[in-house]
Amino acid sequence: MKILRSRNALSLCLLAAILASASGCSKIKGLFSKKSDTPAPQQSETSGSAQTPAPSGGDRTNPAASPGATVARVSTPAINKSASVMVLCYHRLEEKPRPGDPLAMTPGEFEKEMQQIKDSGFSVVPMQDFLEWRRGDKDIPAKSCVITIDDGYVSGYDTAWPILKKYGYPFTMFVYINYIGSGGKSISWDQLAEMRDAGVDIECHTFYHSNLHNPGTMVDKPTMVKVKHDIETLGMDGYVRKEIVESKQMLEKQLGIRVNCIAYPYGNWSQKVRDLVKEAGYEAGFTVNGQPNRYSTPAFDILGRYAVEQSNPKIFQEAITMQGGGSAGGQSAGPSAPQLSNMALVTIPAQGETISNPKPLIKANLAELGDVDPKTIEMRISGLGQVPVQYDAKTKTISYQVTQNLRDKNYTVILSASVGGKRAESRWDFNFDPTKAASPGAKP
Repeated sequence: MKILRSRNALSLCLLAAILASASGCSKIKGLFSKKSDTPAPQQSETSGSAQTPAPSGGDRTNPAASPGATVARVSTPAINKSASVMVLCYHRLEEKPRPGDPLAMTPGEFEKEMQQIKDSGFSVVPMQDFLEWRRGDKDIPAKSCVITIDDGYVSGYDTAWPILKKYGYPFTMFVYINYIGSGGKSISWDQLAEMRDAGVDIECHTFYHSNLHNPGTMVDKPTMVKVKHDIETLGMDGYVRKEIVESKQMLEKQLGIRVNCIAYPYGNWSQKVRDLVKEAGYEAGFTVNGQPNRYSTPAFDILGRYAVEQSNPKIFQEAITMQGGGSAGGQSAGPSAPQLSNMALVTIPAQGETISNPKPLIKANLAELGDVDPKTIEMRISGLGQVPVQYDAKTKTISYQVTQNLRDKNYTVILSASVGGKRAESRWDFNFDPTKAASPGAKP
């Protein structure tokens, strides 16, 4: 009896093998499924195991998770290398700005300029799109604009942001660490976090916002004390590292973001600063030289921006016309406002000179600059704004007699003019200390 059962079992196995070769595994399952009222799960005849349907499009992050799926190859986009990008720089929005304040603009004027950007045919693109274009990873429109707001005034949050939302414009906030959450008109960390969560790009504007070309200058007295203390305790190299590297690290740590851009305070930089910018991993550094940026613009760390002033509408007009080569077709041309070397100018007071006269005569000899159009010459002095100047055609000397007593310890003079048909700009710094005798200065 046992032998008969064994033979019957053997016969069944042989029969199953024959059926498998003739009709496939699914028919074998059909033979045995009669023992259960519950249907067996449907399986792939290829793998022989149950499968969960893959999401639409497959798993793009892990192609191996979708056996047999075709992995789409990402093609390099066609890049318009003739496109031009103007980068605008704003600071503070106020209903009643102080006359001549270069940093303040009314909300109404700001919105008017946002509309004018649109009417002039510009596409406002995010900062990161601009950088991707520069890397050759993404295309942008031929006439593009990047909007930036400097320093970290709360008006960037409660006034500028709603207007930019209305137009659907992305923008970048360049903030400096020492000002955040300091009260008054400053923005808070919580407000920055809210902007970050909404997709606003937040980047670095150093730690103290001091003049990097002349540390400790162009800041208020409490900040000056902090800067001098850092220089004494950290050394000059340590101080500059704090401004460039540690500020980036602190911003990244506080907000949990990646910072890859820096804006130099007052547009000033030095070779040491540029070396640290590269070391810290910044992808772009911005000055306030009014010039469009192009795919072929060589230096990544001294890119131009137009620092817009309500008291000087000419700057915005130069921006939307991208003076110096900007056009609807984005045709390449030279920069519109090259930074003239201060060595090309002989000035009184001289660069870095300390004077004691509260009403000095400020002069500069323009003879070395070449073909200067006298009608285009403009002079601005920090704290005073644009000032009227006298031009002596024989000596090619420009001068301004200060009419009100100087009060600040540090001043910057910004001189601009059309040279050879192109706008050019230069600047220099001097110090004021009524208790010290003036150091010898150069004569124009």
